[in-house]
Amino acid sequence: MSLTLCNLHFTKRPEKIIYLSNALIKNFELSGKKNIHIRLGKNRIQVNLKPMKKSGKHIYLSNGVRSAIKVPTTGGILVKNVEGDEVHLGPLIGILSDGPPSATKPFGSRTGFVKQLLREGSQKSYTFGFTPRDIDWSSDTINGYFLNSSGSFVRKRVPLPDVIYNRLPSRRSDFSYSTNQLRDRFERKNIPFFNWSFFNKSDIYKLLEDDQTVNGYVPESHLNPSMELINEMLEKHQIVYYKPSSGSLGQGIYRLTYLPSRGYFCRYRKAGGNVLLRFKTFKSLTRMLKAKVGSESHDYVAQQGIRLIEIDRCPIDFRFHMHKNGNNKWVVVGIGAKKAGKGSITTHIKNGGSLMTPEQALSKTFGSRSAEVLQKTKDVAIKLAEAIEFHHKHVLGEIGFDLGIDQEEHVWMFEANAKPGRSIFRHPQLRVEGKASVEHIVDHCLYLSQFHQRENL
Repeated sequence: MSLTLCNLHFTKRPEKIIYLSNALIKNFELSGKKNIHIRLGKNRIQVNLKPMKKSGKHIYLSNGVRSAIKVPTTGGILVKNVEGDEVHLGPLIGILSDGPPSATKPFGSRTGFVKQLLREGSQKSYTFGFTPRDIDWSSDTINGYFLNSSGSFVRKRVPLPDVIYNRLPSRRSDFSYSTNQLRDRFERKNIPFFNWSFFNKSDIYKLLEDDQTVNGYVPESHLNPSMELINEMLEKHQIVYYKPSSGSLGQGIYRLTYLPSRGYFCRYRKAGGNVLLRFKTFKSLTRMLKAKVGSESHDYVAQQGIRLIEIDRCPIDFRFHMHKNGNNKWVVVGIGAKKAGKGSITTHIKNGGSLMTPEQALSKTFGSRSAEVLQKTKDVAIKLAEAIEFHHKHVLGEIGFDLGIDQEEHVWMFEANAKPGRSIFRHPQLRVEGKASVEHIVDHCLYLSQFHQRENL
């Protein structure tokens, strides 16, 4: 395979002809060939090849070719030569999300993020956004959203892409019957699709429980625990978190504490405030939990509580934003340290938590050793990402970890998220990492589409 960056132009001729400059004819070893195949995304046609005396690396597509394979624009584009007679333009990268129908905000609150991806992707590929309703399976095309030179959306119909980055916004849409069908259809067409879907907490714990390389970083966790098991965990650990397996943003979480001399305590969040209840017996605590959780308790996880490092007597944990890079290796791209609000059971910003850089947080707790502790935690995060990818049956390219460090400096993984939020990148000192995150997403798309090597113009 030969890969190079070319200047692509259109001509108005109706025939299916492609003109290649002599440099490209030589580069792609096409001397003497009269017919080749040209491809964009999943569209592939046979065309007549004409050499052209023009310096540099240039491709001219006739109107007949442009219309047949639906090439969206001219300009600098990567081109690879496959098996001697196929010229593949692209890659064609699709960003899948959703939102209420709108010309200016078709992806709802994620529209700004999708635009960042399109701006970054347009420097290296054909990148567009789309929703499930934009797919026409009868013609295997998508009416995608591209950005024009002024930064506004323009609609262009293109073939099914070479790779898809999945940012469907909700668990409901992600696990719906129609989305499962959509993913299966892309898979049958051999289109790499990442990330497959949201994780369930219990699924991730189960994936790692027998992996000796990382299971020591996962707190004791049980899906659908009996009240008797929760009682045993409280006697063993004193603190237990009782939380929905498919929850997010700290919703529906109960922090249970057992103090032998004082009884049982339960903290949770209600109507924007923190609630603390005390019970003399475990039986009375059980009655309250059953009343609050009700029939939903079949999808709850009980997890060992950890006494984390603190600042001003408020626990600290860390959001690690992980990406696959252009060489298919896991790297730590961004880290936000989250300090819990007073009386809060989680560090979520929406629940009163505050955000700082990991250096700021660790210097307050470990002083001169903060860099050493941070590097150790980064190493653990990479091990965890590699382990989840090894055991997971679908393609992964991005993971968000909620990690904690206890008072003995042991690292713990509380949650893994396949579609992590991006709130940490709003911190003024993490904006560079936010840009790097977008770059890594595009670079991994290039890798998955096998367009990850490039030459200069």
